[in-house]
This record gives sequence, C-alpha cells and structure tokens, in this order.
Amino acid sequence: MDNLEQILTKYNWPQRTESALTTIEEIEDFIKSKLPHDYVSFLRKYMGSEGFIGQEYVVLWNIDELIEFNKTYCIPDNLPQTLGIGGNGASEFIAIELVNNKYRIVLSPFIDLDEQYHIEIGTSFIDFILRLDNGENWFNEILQTK
Repeated sequence: MDNLEQILTKYNWPQRTESALTTIEEIEDFIKSKLPHDYVSFLRKYMGSEGFIGQEYVVLWNIDELIEFNKTYCIPDNLPQTLGIGGNGASEFIAIELVNNKYRIVLSPFIDLDEQYHIEIGTSFIDFILRLDNGENWFNEILQTK
C-alpha cells in the first residue's frame, strides 16, 4: 500500500466501485496536457468526496465532474494552465497548475481567477495529501512570510 492509499484509507475516502463515464484521455484533451501520474492513480481508484484530511476540509471532485465544474467556474478561460480538482468547502478551489513544465497543487479564490492569487499547497498531488495529513494548514506559506 502506497502513502496515498494509506492516507486516504485512514480518512475513509470512498474507493471507486464502478467505471467512470469520463476517461483520463478526455480530461487530457480538455486541458491539452497530460495529467500528473499520482493524480491519475487517484482518479482511477477513488471517487470524488469531501471531508477532513488532517485539520483541513477538502472537497475533491469526481472524474465525471472535472470538465463540467471547470467550465462552470470558467477556470480554463481565465487560467489556461490550471485544472480545478476540488475546493475547501469555502471560497477557494484546489487545482493542478502547470508551471515551466512542472506541476504543482494550488489553492486559489473562485472570485478572482488570477494566477497571482495561487498559493502552492503541494509540489505534487501526493505531496498535497501528505502535507494535509501531517497537519499543515492551507495558509502556512502566507503565515510564514508575515
């Protein structure tokens, strides 16, 4: 069992029980880029759901919701290098952002879709989940700079 699976099992994240209607290829065509391997592993094995991981409330969208939710929130129109993958149950969304051919996980406000407001919350999907499980708060980066 890998780290991602151990953590998601610990928090009772629901595993996929039926095949998704949307394929990984459809999402990659939508974003015109490959998805990170660790996130693809998550999509294949787990359902979208919500709950606490560590101290933070996390909403991760189901594979069949990704394209629809990104279009609804106009994420690709305003942030072409960003794919929304969930939220925090409040006013921010969680996303995968491609920067200089490297992926990172960011938290950003739904209201003002501008990359200047992205806060890095993981250098990869698994790093994001590990940080939450280790008790890191969403805004550690901001708090450390003040």
